[in-house]
Amino acid sequence: MKIGDTMKKIYDYDLGGKKVIIRVDFNVPIKDGVITDDNRIKKSLKTINYALEKGAKVLLLSHLGRVKEESDLAKNDLSPVAKRLEELLGRKVTFINATRGEEVENALNDNDLVLLQNTRYEDLDGEKESKNDPELGAYWASLGDLYINDAFGTSHRAHASNVGIASHLPSGIGFLVEKELDNIMPVLENPERPFTVILGGSKVSDKIGVIENLIDKADNLLIGGGMAYTFLKSKGENIGKSLVEDDKIDYCIDLLKKSDRIIIPKDHKCAKNIESSECYVKDVMDDDDIALDIGPKTVEEFKDVIRNSKTIIWNGPLGMFENPLYKTGTEEICKTFTKDQTVIVGGGDSASAVINLGYKDNVTHISTGGGASLELLEGKVLPGISSISE
Repeated sequence: MKIGDTMKKIYDYDLGGKKVIIRVDFNVPIKDGVITDDNRIKKSLKTINYALEKGAKVLLLSHLGRVKEESDLAKNDLSPVAKRLEELLGRKVTFINATRGEEVENALNDNDLVLLQNTRYEDLDGEKESKNDPELGAYWASLGDLYINDAFGTSHRAHASNVGIASHLPSGIGFLVEKELDNIMPVLENPERPFTVILGGSKVSDKIGVIENLIDKADNLLIGGGMAYTFLKSKGENIGKSLVEDDKIDYCIDLLKKSDRIIIPKDHKCAKNIESSECYVKDVMDDDDIALDIGPKTVEEFKDVIRNSKTIIWNGPLGMFENPLYKTGTEEICKTFTKDQTVIVGGGDSASAVINLGYKDNVTHISTGGGASLELLEGKVLPGISSISE
């Protein structure tokens, strides 16, 4: 999938006097009614401001968390987001505590900027949002003249608030989605070489799609995190009590036979249990060891590969970086990146690691969508993007 010149962008439309529905990603962490990380809200501001400056009336739709039962409604209320958005924009945001009804239908008659309640409130009765209920998509589409998708983080899902609306209205992508695609797609299609892929996280099963899509394209595949120990066990090594997926051992055996591009840890930072304040480095583990980070020899080997790479894609931390004892592998990799390289970091834990450890300026692009970026790396088409007008 390429953006090319065929996919409509927000700036391809005359927005003056139009009612524009913008799907944003305001799925932010909230504790006791307070937003603890407003980064996703800030990322949406450029698209919202552009639409308002061009004379549009803007209706914002977003989900927040999951709504399965009545008790989920209060904790996934978007009203704190409306308040924070108002502060960031410096202008009034009208919050409608509903997803349909007369107040929703009249909202843009009297207001320039409206945020509806959590779209997943519609999931309480039959998962209408998440299962792309045709009636719901058509209803929301009836509220506007134009639809803009600026929620990259949900673009891998076919929901009523993206695919459903886009099937009824002229549509385009906002600046955030355009930036995501412009950074990720060229690297996947024509990377400057040497091209290195770094994969971490806990499970091989989570990354099989990425491995299958990139193993023949990448010059190097560095494996860390918990998933590395399924690979190591497949080689007959003792991994102690480390994470392992026994049902993926045969897959790892076959992959290591097929490719000599895969580099796995040769030493490990271990502990006897996860809660322990004592850790130690081992080349060969004993039965009661738990590996929680890559060791110094592996760090140096990975850094040598990274220094000699022009393009890098990284998805998944290399250890339990949330614990200062086991952040070394992930942090040392962050330090190795340079401005002369193209470094793309997938969303989720790897993005959190780069940001929280203070190295976001060392990379080219940090994706805002963990699941969406992962599916792009797997070579999949994102329904929330493919539904946009050409």
